[in-house]
Amino acid sequence: MAFGYQILGFGSGGSAAPYDVDFLVVAGGGGGGSQVGGGGGAGGYRNSYNSEASGGGGPSEDALTLSSGTQYTITVGAGGTTSHPGDGTNGVDSSIAGSDITTKTSAGGGGGGGINGNAGLNGGSGAGGAGMTSSGGSGTANQGFDGGDGSSASSEMCAGGGGGASEDGDDGTGSNGGDGGDGVSSDIDTVSTTRAGGAGGSARNYGTDGTGGTGGGGNGGKLTTPGTAGAANTGGGGGGAHDVPGSAGGSGVVILRMLTENYSGTYTNAETPIVDGSDTILVFKGDGTYTG
Repeated sequence: MAFGYQILGFGSGGSAAPYDVDFLVVAGGGGGGSQVGGGGGAGGYRNSYNSEASGGGGPSEDALTLSSGTQYTITVGAGGTTSHPGDGTNGVDSSIAGSDITTKTSAGGGGGGGINGNAGLNGGSGAGGAGMTSSGGSGTANQGFDGGDGSSASSEMCAGGGGGASEDGDDGTGSNGGDGGDGVSSDIDTVSTTRAGGAGGSARNYGTDGTGGTGGGGNGGKLTTPGTAGAANTGGGGGGAHDVPGSAGGSGVVILRMLTENYSGTYTNAETPIVDGSDTILVFKGDGTYTG
């Protein structure tokens, strides 16, 4: 799904030989569940820059090797949604693809469990389970962590929080919706930014709703108070809710970083290129292309 409009940039001539490009690929976060709904899981998180971690406890990946004249397709996933009553839907995958590389795909975050007892869905990070002893969803290896379980404590059913890129979501308890797991920080685009936080789970009636994890995770809601949406272009999960629909997950982002001497200057639908020392950086907040 594309966002915004296309921009065509022209810069230096690029390099005739293949060259390395670092990347960050974050998928869309999962939507929160409704009716003691679990928090949405964060979008999958894959990174190759400067030995920084990927999600799910994974290591930094190897840089991509791109070829001059080859066009690479950038896909930025949208966040998941929900209805009342119902489960949240998974976020949409983000990826970098080309004819001469193995596609780098980050999985959309899991949708939060809903309807008083549904499990959280699996995803880049797993979603929280709905209240009534439902299980959290599982995260994807080297992309994100698991969601928390829901609680059936007689005093107050509360849902689990969504998993984040750096930790599991918390379980719901007899009085609290689970907090979302925190995301992972990167300064690939020069400013240290945390992304891919899981969302908080909802409280059924008078309990305390869960707090979203750092990195764009939304807060949970209770009664007729909705949770909050995952932050745009962070892959944060959407907060769970009770008597209203859960909130949407945040859209993802794809970032490329390369030596300016190799940068071709030919792209569509990226932000204005950033120059940092000897490097040029392209930030894609919607679908686009880069030609090596």
